[in-house]
Amino acid sequence: MSARLLLATANQKKLVELQRILDNALGTGGIELVGLGDFPGYPDVPETGLTFGENALIKAREGASRTGLPTVADDSGLAVDALNGMPGVFSARWSGRHGDDDANLDLVLAQIGDVGDEHRGGAFVCAAALVLPGGREHLVEGKQRGEILRARRGTGGFGYDPIFLGEGQTRTNAELSPAEKDAISHRGKAFRELSKVIAKELPR
Repeated sequence: MSARLLLATANQKKLVELQRILDNALGTGGIELVGLGDFPGYPDVPETGLTFGENALIKAREGASRTGLPTVADDSGLAVDALNGMPGVFSARWSGRHGDDDANLDLVLAQIGDVGDEHRGGAFVCAAALVLPGGREHLVEGKQRGEILRARRGTGGFGYDPIFLGEGQTRTNAELSPAEKDAISHRGKAFRELSKVIAKELPR
């Protein structure tokens, strides 16, 4: 019988990405991944934490409490050096509307429009949490350093991917294939690390 694991996100693009990373890390046998869409009426959980880790734990605790399932949640975003690490935990709602990728991206570009190329560094950061119904908690973090471009490149991925050029890369995250992105991304790093914990906590 498969162990069920809840991925606590309502973002369909992120859900697909997380499922892909975990399937590759864990193999497809023995763990059934379910999303918030499998639980009609599941409420929005306010992300009131001041760090990625705090927000990931808030969402994972809520999922485990409401569903009784081991729950994985992440909080991730873009930290721009010239903006003192912002948008940070406000990445998804930087423009004022949650999840408006184009508006968020345009605002960041406008805010650092006059910043020289040598100061356009930044990082994607992901904190990923696993909370078990019995109360055990695990938290890991992944990071991808790079630079913020002046214009979009590529149509893949989501969020700030079209303006982020990772260190050592010639293509933005939005120009990479899903497998290429997973291999170097903040989320790929965090969830590969978390998958080691999941494998121990949810033996198959």
